[in-house]
Amino acid sequence: MSQTHFGFETVPEQEKASRVAGVFSSVASNYDVMNDLMSAGLHRVWKKFTIGVAAPRPGERVLDVAGGTADLSSAFLKKVGPTGQVWLTDINNAMLTVGRDRLLDEGRITPAAQCDAEKLPFPDNHFDIVTVAFGLRNMTHKNKALAEMYRVLRPGGRLLVLEFSKVWEPLSKAYDLYSFKLLPWLGEKVAGDSASYRYLAESIRMHPDQETLRGMMEQVGLERVEYFNMTAGIVALHRGYKL
Repeated sequence: MSQTHFGFETVPEQEKASRVAGVFSSVASNYDVMNDLMSAGLHRVWKKFTIGVAAPRPGERVLDVAGGTADLSSAFLKKVGPTGQVWLTDINNAMLTVGRDRLLDEGRITPAAQCDAEKLPFPDNHFDIVTVAFGLRNMTHKNKALAEMYRVLRPGGRLLVLEFSKVWEPLSKAYDLYSFKLLPWLGEKVAGDSASYRYLAESIRMHPDQETLRGMMEQVGLERVEYFNMTAGIVALHRGYKL
């Protein structure tokens, strides 16, 4: 039986998706508030930078994988305009519902689909931009998910992966203290759920570092892959092209 990581815990592969689903179903209603608290609002800067690097143009098609509460989808909709299209997707129904309702509250009508990033229900060579923000590390088979994102990109399209990464070494001890002490405490006080936020901290440590992820993107066929470190490497944005 194949094994994988759920945070620091080793679990059977077939259990991970349901365990992750439990985490995000638990945190969905407080997700945006906790993001602001956990990052001191920096997640908004990281996502704004992602939109800038993606450089969406009017009329383009965008796929927001693991789009959750729709921060990126909302921003992309403003850029691609009425002639473009943005698909909001997430494997977790609770997160997708929060994101869809948010877009409706903003007066933005766009397709939304609950789907697995490892089995995207879209045709080959369809999207100009595919993004996944803070979702890749939770996927059981990251290579399979990256290959699917590559498949649905049209030639000339770009994939952007925004994810927590390896922090600058001199900051690692302070970052560990924050991650494993303050973060679960915040989760308990604000969301009544310390365990989910402990998992999120552990999942960051188990995620590939910047160079490893670049190699994984190249292995599925992406070219001109580069990454941009933000906030001393706490977060990195990877961009690759399908040529």
